Amino acid sequence: MSRPSPKPKSASSAATARADARPAASAAAAAAKAEELRPTIAGIFGPGGHLEKAMPAGYEHRRSQLEMAELVEEAFRAKRHLIVEAGTGTGKTLAYLIPAILSGRRVVVSTATKSLQEQLYAKDVPFLQKNFAPALKVAVMKGRANFLCRQKLHQIEEQPVLKGLEELDWFTQIRDWERLTETGDRAELNFLPDGADLWTRLDARRETCTGQKCPEFQRCFVTTMHQKAADADLVIVNHHLFFADLALREDDFASILPEYSAVVFDEAHEIEDVASDYFGRQVSNYRFEELARDAEQAVRLTGQGGPNLLRRVNRLRDREREFFEAFPQREGRSPFEATARASFLEQHRGSFDELVGAVKALEMEIAALPNRAEELVAIARRGAELRGEIGFLLESEEKNYVYWYERRGKGVFLAATPIDVSGMLRERVFEALDTVVLTSATLAVGGRFDYLKQRLGIQTAQERVLPQEFDFRKQALLYMPAQLPDVRDPGFAERAAEEIASLLECTEGRAFCLFTSYSQMNQIFERVRPRVRFPLLLQGSSPRSALLERFRTTPGAVLFATASFWQGVDVPGAQLSCVIVDRLPFAVPSDPVVAARVRSLQEDGRNAFAEYQVPEAVLALKQGFGRLIRTRSDRGILVILDSRIQRMHYGRIFLESLPDYTVTRDIAEVRRFMHRGRSSEHVSS
Repeated sequence: MSRPSPKPKSASSAATARADARPAASAAAAAAKAEELRPTIAGIFGPGGHLEKAMPAGYEHRRSQLEMAELVEEAFRAKRHLIVEAGTGTGKTLAYLIPAILSGRRVVVSTATKSLQEQLYAKDVPFLQKNFAPALKVAVMKGRANFLCRQKLHQIEEQPVLKGLEELDWFTQIRDWERLTETGDRAELNFLPDGADLWTRLDARRETCTGQKCPEFQRCFVTTMHQKAADADLVIVNHHLFFADLALREDDFASILPEYSAVVFDEAHEIEDVASDYFGRQVSNYRFEELARDAEQAVRLTGQGGPNLLRRVNRLRDREREFFEAFPQREGRSPFEATARASFLEQHRGSFDELVGAVKALEMEIAALPNRAEELVAIARRGAELRGEIGFLLESEEKNYVYWYERRGKGVFLAATPIDVSGMLRERVFEALDTVVLTSATLAVGGRFDYLKQRLGIQTAQERVLPQEFDFRKQALLYMPAQLPDVRDPGFAERAAEEIASLLECTEGRAFCLFTSYSQMNQIFERVRPRVRFPLLLQGSSPRSALLERFRTTPGAVLFATASFWQGVDVPGAQLSCVIVDRLPFAVPSDPVVAARVRSLQEDGRNAFAEYQVPEAVLALKQGFGRLIRTRSDRGILVILDSRIQRMHYGRIFLESLPDYTVTRDIAEVRRFMHRGRSSEHVSS
């Protein structure tokens, strides 16, 4: 049967249709006009662009910054992954932030440290809001231990649990600050020392949180942080929080971060190590001590449990000390594989069972309480989690982990670390998200990203090593002494000390001496000290931040340090004019995690030295040398005392991975280079 013909429209209905179409057409035209007026990346980053106009005097257009911004914009638009190595001076932060904002998507930016988070939020975000995106909504997210718990503050105020006048003074200042602060972030408390025990009794850690049952839940600083993040266009986190969130999602707990489909990893060379920590398992004597301390505080604050529960707490403390004292006293990491764990348990089964029994007894004592407080329920839940963790670490036979323990000062740590996190990262990051941008000054080995992609499980991504913004041939001289013995030779330390003393005379101090081990650092420090007239600073003699401040403010200072100073340290200008590296920074082959990863590659028939150990050392060396040239006016000497870079075939890979430095083996050329530098300093001053 044929369909009936539609009735003709009346004149009035046709006019109505035309009127209805006009707003839609005008809206489309407005949208097209807005898109036309939207600034392009070239219009922002190019010569004479918006960025140059917004920047103070002295701004210079950087071609590599423009190229990176175009690559990031294309990654967001095409929904694909991007790996980009951008050296110091590129301006990479704005090169990823501005395209992220223009994408119109919620983007998570993950940085290596909390200090980098704060720099982004305090410096870069206000600049962007002022000049490019006044309506931009930004949230900074940190781990819960960074925030004050209002409920704990009020509870402690009502109980006599403060220790000493100093702690009382700190508490008074924190109480006054709580009434004024908008964030509750500990970073605002410049008077509170890093190791202050008071903060551990006031922070908002998940383990002690009662969640929505807390009377302060609506006013909670962590609740506020989550609400801001849920409404934000840009969420700034650190790698530790990002992977803590992934680990929670894996265990079906509530997530920490709001939903997102794109992430930028700044300082992406640290991802594998951080992910390994969070996809692994760990317990320590400190966690048992914290459980006992928090249980004791909960008894006092709630008034529940009384003497019986406190006796259980004291028994837990005694059993914890007895068990962890059974581990050898030597410092550092040691393997703890199946046979070693079985032998340990056979020898110390009694102390292990008594520790587990003490935790279980604490849980049962709490379970027997009528109308028990939420704070005590949380203690019991933590006890059950700890029993499960330590049982896994001592008795598990899962093959995809490497098991180890470490004694560090007063701490004993038991851990299981994944041997390979590439599969986990591929599944939970690179396949789950449509856009991931990875950037750092140190990602490529020999100009390629094969090593990074293998370790992180990246299958497809656009790749680019950006041209350097600095003229390294003029600004830096790479010196490799011609006559030093092999680093494994017994005479190396004495000859290295002589060479360092000569170099410090050339540079008038102003140097970092970076070592791959504490023993080598201490040995050479003692040999150099009587040979030079410059103030020498030694890692371990003061807190890291204090040492850096002394170095920056002491003319001619020389800092002797290890791996923790190889990255994240910024000393621009002539105060740092030389970086000396004692040996190529190969990871310690006896380290349990390194040894397990080497063994795993060998079992697959692969060359672990070429595919894992050399690339890892190359990236570490690039990080160490990255301390020296931080601005276009910086000049300085880079020194490698390890003759293997000249003698061994793999030395070529190191040299090809470094910037295009001028190279010399003649210390007379070092003197001439530094003399020219001092002459230019005098002229400029």
